[in-house]
Amino acid sequence: MPTRRSSGPLALALAAIFEGAAGASPPLAEEPLTVIDWLGQTQSQVLPDTVLLEPPTAGSAARPEISVTPLEALLPPIGLVTPSATGLPIDLWRGSAPQDIARLLRDVPVHNSPAMQSLLFTVILSESRPLPGGADAILLARLDRLIDLGAIDPAQALAEQAGPSETRARFDRWFDSTLLTGDEDRACAALTAAPYLAPDYSARIFCAARRGDWPTAALMLESAHALELLDPPALALLDRFLNPDIFEGAAPLPAPDNPDPLTFRLFETIGERQPTAPLPRAFAAADLRDIAGWKAQLEAAERLTRVGALNPNQLLGLFTERKPAASGGIWDRVRALQTFETALRGDRTDPGASTALDDALQSAWEAAQASRIEVAFADLFADDLGRARLQGEAAELAWRIRLLARSYELAADNPPSRSAEDLFLAALAQGRPAEVQPPSDLAASIATGFAADAEMPVSIARLLDNGQLGEAILQTMELFAHGADGNLGDLSAALVALRAMGLEDTARRAALQLLLLVRH
Repeated sequence: MPTRRSSGPLALALAAIFEGAAGASPPLAEEPLTVIDWLGQTQSQVLPDTVLLEPPTAGSAARPEISVTPLEALLPPIGLVTPSATGLPIDLWRGSAPQDIARLLRDVPVHNSPAMQSLLFTVILSESRPLPGGADAILLARLDRLIDLGAIDPAQALAEQAGPSETRARFDRWFDSTLLTGDEDRACAALTAAPYLAPDYSARIFCAARRGDWPTAALMLESAHALELLDPPALALLDRFLNPDIFEGAAPLPAPDNPDPLTFRLFETIGERQPTAPLPRAFAAADLRDIAGWKAQLEAAERLTRVGALNPNQLLGLFTERKPAASGGIWDRVRALQTFETALRGDRTDPGASTALDDALQSAWEAAQASRIEVAFADLFADDLGRARLQGEAAELAWRIRLLARSYELAADNPPSRSAEDLFLAALAQGRPAEVQPPSDLAASIATGFAADAEMPVSIARLLDNGQLGEAILQTMELFAHGADGNLGDLSAALVALRAMGLEDTARRAALQLLLLVRH
């Protein structure tokens, strides 16, 4: 049965990100991009003729000029996961322009492909050496994308490893992350030691109050009023934060349209907590704290799991924590999953239990589809479904769910039917879709991407020839997104490139998800 882990949030987040890549071969491990045949051949040893050389002599008595070139110091790598775990080299960004990498990291679309989400997390979190002269362009882009995806714990840890107080830009991202995880005390201590890091007076006032220095906080707020250092809404919010007794019974403040993490936390502190559903995904991480209600935690967990930012076991733990309190919406999804988990534990020899499992599986799967967490559901229950005694449509559904899990190759051995679609899915899971008849144009383009004679896209091949692996991976992900949107030529090209870089597992899972997941 699925297990619930009691690890800390960062460990859970990293486990979620890398469970899918655990069995993947490292890039370029399967087939070298350039094969140097003579390396393995025995070379004949031909000795050159003996040449007698006289000692070198100078042409004049003048002192020779000596040129001195300083060796370029290598910057220390930054990342949470070692290259040995990710399979990516430490010089991942070698040869690329920092701004090009930063743009790709921030913009590459992955929302509709769990396999691409997993690959992006791998690229971002793998230890990699910053490019000389690139300032913090790549580091800041890595942090921004983690925050955008709601992976706040890894973002906080990455900022801390890099040295969050080195620059204001690093500190801003670290401070925002700690506010959303509820771990702002260290950031406030750093701000107290270096006030120039503060984005504005609001942060300094908040941190002074957090460390119990109310007189300093009040003095700074008075100065902010007198000098108009903050806008009126921020001043009104800080007034209530520092003087709750004065405003007891007052009408609530207008809800901000686009709050930053500090504004969100200040509203929370004065008892006017803002819902996170209409806010950027990063704010969902704040709802995972114990101070949030169960419903808010459940909805936040779904939202983060949808983009691979939450460990599926943490989602399951929240969904099975207690009985649903009502019906409709999230409560129906909780009830469906709990009923399914109970049915999985039932007596498999009882015909009635088997029928109950058939029905429960269908309901639970519909709930997973409604919240778009199908891959997490598959990872949680694939092993149990492989042992379950299911018949007819339930057996077909269970098999397809198992194809979405990390253990998809095990399911490929036993397709439930000999239909063209099932045979193609099984062949794809085994990495040989070109050997069977594709049932659709989409399947045909996928098969082309796995053909033995498929050609690497010229642009990606050029990057790889130059040693620009990181940029090649990110551009291939962009290519895959275009293909998933309907450009089947780009889809084939992206699959060829992924496989050439040793990302066979990613290519298979991405293609299976494209065929099995309904995304509109």
